[in-house]
Amino acid sequence: MITLALAKGRILEEATPLLRRAGIVPLEDPATTRRLIIATSVPDVRVVVVRATDVATYVQYGAAELGVAGKDVLLEHGGAGLYQPVELGIGLCRLCVAVPEGFDYAGAVRRGARLRVATKYVQTAREFFANKGVHVDLIKLYGSMELAPLAGLADAIVDLVSTGGTLRANRLVEVEQIAAISSRLIVNQAAYKLRHQRLSELIAAIAKGVEIAQGVEIATGGRDR
Repeated sequence: MITLALAKGRILEEATPLLRRAGIVPLEDPATTRRLIIATSVPDVRVVVVRATDVATYVQYGAAELGVAGKDVLLEHGGAGLYQPVELGIGLCRLCVAVPEGFDYAGAVRRGARLRVATKYVQTAREFFANKGVHVDLIKLYGSMELAPLAGLADAIVDLVSTGGTLRANRLVEVEQIAAISSRLIVNQAAYKLRHQRLSELIAAIAKGVEIAQGVEIATGGRDR
């Protein structure tokens, strides 16, 4: 049995049509079922539903042979023990630094000020600011990052941004982009060596599904999504 790890939410919604084009259709709706392990239309493939931040860990340690994970998760995880053979072109957003309107971020950086930064991407933020020579105190949060500057907990946040609407609603502005984010198919390296033929078949089918989806999107101007 081959296990594919997926996370509920936007990635699941956008990955489902790609998997369907690859012939992999969950027999229950992962978004609504209470089951965490779901059979699919492919007899030797099943889906497990986990938290987005856990997908890479499940695949790294072999609890799942395949998974769909955002680049943000992979940056934070480090990518150890993982192949990333297919860029899926879904979950598009960016990982950014944002501050309250009127906060002189550039000036604070020039002065060498020590900034308090709230984020759940602690490792990624630490590396980013270290490479810039910016001194920061990192505050790990799991909830709404936008609240941290409003409540006086932090000077800045590092978080995912898509449209920027939530930032604007809370009078925050982007000041730096750390990385462009999208989702990738990830594969356990050991499993890939042991079950190379079968996993290669599934990877090729998913890659073909992505190719078809991108062709449809170009032809329809994005109306298929």
